[in-house]
Amino acid sequence: MRDLGIIEGGCLAARGGRIVFTGTRREFEREVALDEGTAILDASDRVVVPGFVDGHTHLAFAGARHEEFAQRLGGATYEELTARGGGILSTVRATRAASFEEIEENIRARLDTMLRHGTTTCEAKSGYGLSPEDEIKQLQAIAAAGGSHPADVIPTFLGAHTVPPEFIEDRAAYVKLVAGRMIPEVTALGLARYCDVFCERSAFSLEETRTILEAGRAHGLELRVHADQLSDSGGAILAASLGAVTADHLDFVSDEGIRAMAAAGVSAGLIPGASFCLRSGRQAPARKMIDAGVAVFLATDCNPGTSFTESMQATMTLGCLLAGLSAEEALAAATINGARSLGIDAETGSLTPGKRADLAVLDIPHYAHIVYHYGLNHVVIVVKDGRVVVEDRVLVYEDGSPGEVRS
Repeated sequence: MRDLGIIEGGCLAARGGRIVFTGTRREFEREVALDEGTAILDASDRVVVPGFVDGHTHLAFAGARHEEFAQRLGGATYEELTARGGGILSTVRATRAASFEEIEENIRARLDTMLRHGTTTCEAKSGYGLSPEDEIKQLQAIAAAGGSHPADVIPTFLGAHTVPPEFIEDRAAYVKLVAGRMIPEVTALGLARYCDVFCERSAFSLEETRTILEAGRAHGLELRVHADQLSDSGGAILAASLGAVTADHLDFVSDEGIRAMAAAGVSAGLIPGASFCLRSGRQAPARKMIDAGVAVFLATDCNPGTSFTESMQATMTLGCLLAGLSAEEALAAATINGARSLGIDAETGSLTPGKRADLAVLDIPHYAHIVYHYGLNHVVIVVKDGRVVVEDRVLVYEDGSPGEVRS
C-alpha cells in the first residue's frame, strides 16, 4: 500500500474507454501515435490519480438529521437518539414518505457531488425502507440514477439495517420477512449484487445476521457486514466464517476477528468519518489490520446521520489523522483497495493499461496534499471511461449520455 508506482512527469493514453499506455514522456513519444482529433489534457504541475472508489455509502435516502446532529453536539449519544425513535428510523420515515422520483433525484445529486470530488465508482445500499416495497423502491432508484450517470454504482441490499417500528415486538418475524421474502424478490428483479446486515447489539444479533446472510448467499448475493462498530459483537469473525467480501467499520474489532479476516481474505472497510462525527473516541485498528495482511479500504459511509459527506478526499484525511494511515496507504485504500472490495480491481482502481480510463486530475504539487491541505476539493478534471465528465471543476456530461461533451 506504500508503493504507488509514481511516474514523475508521466503520460497516459486512452482509447475506447481503456488505458492503453502509462509511462514517461520519452516512452510516450516513442510508443504512442495520436489520432487526428485526439483530446489532449494538460496536467503539468498537477497530480493524476485513479478515480476514487467509494466502497460503502447509503445514498438512497430522503430527509435530513441536522437536528440530531445538534443534539449529539449537546451530549446525546447515538444509542439515546435511537431509543427516542431517531437515528436510522428517522430517515426510514422520510424515505418511506418520499416518491421514487425524489429518491432518484437525491441519489443523482449526491453522485454529481461525488464525481466533482473525483469519485468514479461507488457502492450504494438500501436500508431506509425496511419493507418489501420500500426497499425495492430504493434499489430501483439506485439503478435508475446509476444507469443515467457517468459514475458506476454497485447496489447492495441492506434490508437488515435496523428493525422497523411495526416489528419491534416480533423481531423474528422481521428476520423471516427479510430472509424469506425481501431477498428472493430483490434477487428476482436483479436489483442487488451484495447483501449486507448491520450486526450489532442494537441492530441484529449474530444469529439473526447469520440467518439473513445465508439467505442472501443462497440466492446468489455476495456478502458484506456492518461489523463491530459500536461494540465487539463478533461481526468480523462471523463475516470471515461466511466468506463475506468485506466487514466494515470495525472500531471494536478483536485481535481474533482480525486474524479471522486475514485468513479468510475479508477486506476491511475503514469508515473514519462515522467515528469522527459520533465522537466515539474509537477508530478501527488500521495498523494492526495492515500488519496482519488484511486489505483495508476507505469509504465515506455517506449517510444523513453519522457521516454526511460525499468526499473521499476528506475521508482520506480522516483516515490518516484518526486511523493512522500514511498518505500513500490512504491513496491505495481510496482507489485500488476500494475496487478490490467491490470485485472490480481488474477493471479500475489503478492507472494500468487494459483497465478503464477512470482518473482524476488534482491541482496540487504532490499527492500528499490531498490529505495535508484539507477541507477543499483539489479535483479539477475527472475522466470516466475515457471521457471528460468534469472540466475546470464543472460537470460537463449530458444527462443519459455521459461524457458526450468531450472524447
